[in-house]
Amino acid sequence: MIGSLLYLTATRLDIQFADCLCTRYQASPRTSHRQAVKRIFGYLKFTPELGFWYSSGSSLSLRGFSDADHAGCRIDLKSTSGTCQLLGTSLVSWSSRKQASVALSTTEAEYVAAASSCSRLLWMKATLSDFGLRFGRSLFLVDSTSAISVAKNPILHSRTKHIDVRFHFLRGHYEKGDIDLVHVKGVDNALIKGEIESQWTGLIALLV
Repeated sequence: MIGSLLYLTATRLDIQFADCLCTRYQASPRTSHRQAVKRIFGYLKFTPELGFWYSSGSSLSLRGFSDADHAGCRIDLKSTSGTCQLLGTSLVSWSSRKQASVALSTTEAEYVAAASSCSRLLWMKATLSDFGLRFGRSLFLVDSTSAISVAKNPILHSRTKHIDVRFHFLRGHYEKGDIDLVHVKGVDNALIKGEIESQWTGLIALLV
């Protein structure tokens, strides 16, 4: 069942995070995990009309979003990164993935998620450049002002110097002018949050 749900995430962003959680317990599933999978199938049954709309009149600007839940996994206390990238108003790439190491703070979890999303955004820019498309400074939205401050500040402080060097390429591309880091309110950034139904429906409507 999990395999079929993972296949479906290619066109259904709204179940990406739930699928990511369920895959962690495939080795030793319990009744609660089976019930969670059944709820996903129940949700899909009552939302068959959801899909993506790609407008021919959409602009060719690239934007990226990222979010993270600090220590969201109860087993190993690792965080989950949620990212998505848009070409104009069209959602073209997204992911939900558990981070490889334990983040010591919310700032670190958000910073790692932002670096992951930035790498996808830069890959898209490089790929589209092969088709003759050129992009300027891409807008990148993060709901953590602390993570944005770390990316914009070239000085390493005691609370951030332990962060793996490979994630600091986010700061390098900001300084080069490839991306522009902007804060977005947490209530408008639900990539890894379980919202109430009315808020969830409203946010999904903006993406599909």
